[in-house]
Amino acid sequence: MSKNTSFAYLLVFTIFTFIIITPSANADVWDKPKDVSEPVDVFIPSHEYVGFFDSTGIFTVVGNVKNNLDYSIIPTVSIPITNDSQKITRTIQLPPLVSGNEIPFKIKFPEISDISPILEPAKISFQKTITNDILIDVIYDKTLIVHDDGHLTGRIINSGTETISDVDILAIIHGYDDETLDMGKSTLPIINFKPGEIREFSMYPDTSVADKVWYYSCFAIGTDTVIVLNTQRNGETFDIRYDSGVLISYPEFDTSGKELSFWLNQGWPLPEYFINFEFPRYSDDEKFQVFLEKKPIKSIQSMDEWGNWHVSFYLHEQADGNLIVKGFDPNVTSPSEQFIPDWIKHDASLWSQGLLSDEEFLTGIISMINYRVIEISINNDLENSNDSIPSWIQNHTSWWSQGLITNEEFVTAMEFLVNAGVIPII
Repeated sequence: MSKNTSFAYLLVFTIFTFIIITPSANADVWDKPKDVSEPVDVFIPSHEYVGFFDSTGIFTVVGNVKNNLDYSIIPTVSIPITNDSQKITRTIQLPPLVSGNEIPFKIKFPEISDISPILEPAKISFQKTITNDILIDVIYDKTLIVHDDGHLTGRIINSGTETISDVDILAIIHGYDDETLDMGKSTLPIINFKPGEIREFSMYPDTSVADKVWYYSCFAIGTDTVIVLNTQRNGETFDIRYDSGVLISYPEFDTSGKELSFWLNQGWPLPEYFINFEFPRYSDDEKFQVFLEKKPIKSIQSMDEWGNWHVSFYLHEQADGNLIVKGFDPNVTSPSEQFIPDWIKHDASLWSQGLLSDEEFLTGIISMINYRVIEISINNDLENSNDSIPSWIQNHTSWWSQGLITNEEFVTAMEFLVNAGVIPII
């Protein structure tokens, strides 16, 4: 029986039995902690929490958070790793997770140098929130196919009544012995997805595990629901992104450039609110504090994989008033250089040497576009493009991976690919 045919039968079996199956563990590598404590209500199953070195040599951790509470939450996950006798901990905040749902995550640790890092049990905290379920469903039929090279194609349907944009499909990727191999993410975001509409999607595993792929499970939806604001700081435009059910307006820096104030209007009489600010990183020394009407608010500061600061906090009812975020570095007037994740530089080096395919390299460039490292108009479909990449682009990429040209020059070369139609994406 072929992989494609067996997958159709496997889907039906998996839907009804996945919860009660306990996959076997792989004890040969550092992919699972020896002792993972799994809370009853919000937890990461031990068989869906793994670490591995990807095709570019970067240590990567994959997991899947489940919410069995009867209300929605915003989970925060801390991943500790012992590396060469030192402990490295990375903390990420996941999107709102509706009751009864789950959401996969993937974190890269380019700073890991030890050949045998130890992945410690993850720590999960969460805050109660109010959110609506995203009514997008994966269609389980013969069009949901795992191909011989390990990648998945399928279809989704908007079962709700609202048009949704910037939709990503996430999934956990399993091997033939049911071990977790990787987390998959749809290669292109779904834009302007209308009620009742059906769209196709695809996702790829890391090439280091592609020949081991058996099936995909734990499908989840990721969307970018942020609101963009901007203000002036030291004569330059300062972009602010936030995600919250409360209205935040009138951003303004003080004359020193150290304090950013907003007017906060709760709008709806909800019992609690969660706010997540995203700021460009001007300095690693920035330490933020949040105040509402001069009263300190407990907050969490973290950095995402694109080098942006996130300041997150929770507010109770009656939250109107003047909101101030303090801690911006007054000695730096603008970001010193365009930030690009280390893993893209690894991909660029491999691609320039012919060790990574065009498709794999361009997938990373699309990620930069999705996360607004490159600001361009998106028009067509990458997978239908037959245009080749000019040789000078490969030269620029090689120079950039060696530090011979700046991030800005590399981004300009990538913008050329998009604007010239070499990377036609939607």
